[in-house]
Parts: sequence; structure tokens; C-alpha cells
Amino acid sequence: MAELETYVRMAEDELTEYSSEARKIEKLRRKFALALNYQQQQELKKQLLEIMPKGLLPRLVEENRQTVALPFWGIAGLGLLFGISLRQPLDFIAVAIALPCAIQIQRWGWQLEAKRLVLKTFDQLEERMKNPSAIT
Repeated sequence: MAELETYVRMAEDELTEYSSEARKIEKLRRKFALALNYQQQQELKKQLLEIMPKGLLPRLVEENRQTVALPFWGIAGLGLLFGISLRQPLDFIAVAIALPCAIQIQRWGWQLEAKRLVLKTFDQLEERMKNPSAIT
């Protein structure tokens, strides 16, 4: 499991760079191909598929994490604004609840996107191993 986390971290590092998804996969593909043999790739892919959440909410958070977290950012901002301007200390409770929720949603979406990038990279590696003449 620790090895899988290493590769997910590598994908998270690639997500920080401004480039296309194909370029990110290409960079990861080179790193993965040098570090892992085919059996290790398949084992890590199987582990990753087992831990990837399925359903509508995880897919929505993965694809639109900013949109999902936006209401919580808004609630935190309004709670801060009303708490300061209206001198209502109870409004700070909204900040204390909504801010960690927004951050957690953003973090979860980021991790899901990195895991999906690792899966796509493993799929591309497998495809290239099966059909080396179709390299684009």
C-alpha cells in the first residue's frame, strides 16, 4: 500500500503543473515504466481499483471539486463577514464548520483525480505493452 501511495503522490505532483492530461500521463508513464515491471503494475492497478470509491458523489467531486466545495466556501465567507460586521459571535460557528468541509472536499477531489491519473497511466502502459506498433 505504501508503494501505491508513492505513485499517487507522483501523480499529485504532476497535477500541480499546467499541462494537458496527455502530457501528464506521458511523464508518469516514463517514470512508472522504469520503476515497475508488468506484474507490479497489474498488482498496483488492482489495489487502486479496489480502493477507488464508486458512485455519483465521488465522481462528481473528482470532476468538479471546486463546484462542490463552493457553497461551503460561501457559507464560511458569509459567516466571517456577518460575524465581524454585525458583531455576532455565533456566526463564527458557520466558519468553523464550513471551512474544514470545503478544504476536505477540495483535498478529496484532488486525491481522486490523482488516482484516476495513475489508473489512466497504467492503462496506457498496458496498451503499449500489448500493441507496441501503435505508439503515437
